[in-house]
Amino acid sequence: MDSTSTAFALDDLIVRSARLVRRAQQLPPAGARPVTIAGRVGGWIAPTPLAAVRALPGVDVENEAVHFRAAVAKRLGLDAVLQSVAQALQLAGCIRAWRDELIDVVAEGRVLARIERGAVRPLGLLTQAVHLNGWAPDGRLWVARRALNKSTDPGLWDTLSGGLVAAGEDPDTALLRESHEEAGLPAVALAAHDPLRTVLRMRRRLDDGYQVENVLLSDCVLDAGAVPKNLDGEVLEFRCVDLSELWDMILHGAFTLEAELCILDSLRRRLQGVSGSVSS
Repeated sequence: MDSTSTAFALDDLIVRSARLVRRAQQLPPAGARPVTIAGRVGGWIAPTPLAAVRALPGVDVENEAVHFRAAVAKRLGLDAVLQSVAQALQLAGCIRAWRDELIDVVAEGRVLARIERGAVRPLGLLTQAVHLNGWAPDGRLWVARRALNKSTDPGLWDTLSGGLVAAGEDPDTALLRESHEEAGLPAVALAAHDPLRTVLRMRRRLDDGYQVENVLLSDCVLDAGAVPKNLDGEVLEFRCVDLSELWDMILHGAFTLEAELCILDSLRRRLQGVSGSVSS
């Protein structure tokens, strides 16, 4: 891609990506204990959320770990125990925003239960996020600015669409759903999208807990003349930028950490001509 080389070189992408990966790999919060779900290791809980849930049925607190399991004596299954945990976290102010959305609880590679989305960070549970880099046929990239009322990273720039995989949902379905909700793209517009790939597993200390998240990414070349349109109120504006403008935005920290990592990954693949990428 000749237009790419005028803005940056492969070494620039590698150096910047390495710096971002270090930011995305942090130890759990101070004083956090490992969490097990039905006997399987699956999260981290800091002292404040632990204080909110430690007396609940199905919660067993030990010095080295905190265990969540079905409360047989109370006739509470694991889902019911985790629902009460989420409600206690909400009452204690540990949940930034209650979403009324369920996320699969995964531990040691197995889906064990479901829990309110707002509770995953306070418990340090693993989530999956899908992202789409939508390219114009002329090599420009569509980017989306997050709404100012978003609970995380308001007003920063993002990939064209992205979001968490919901309970019982596979990542490809989540990608199509998010691309429709956030960018108004029908499934047919993504028919030729690249297979989702894992960019990295993020581990970050956030204000509302510990983010442990697989970041999955797909690239797609949109039809000429396609213009994204937000449908769920989560995007303030869209912009289709050439690579020089894109690189300038990156250097000025305009993107969320996840979005920049995804964009750098796509740019690297396009520069290297990776087989299966949209530039091959």
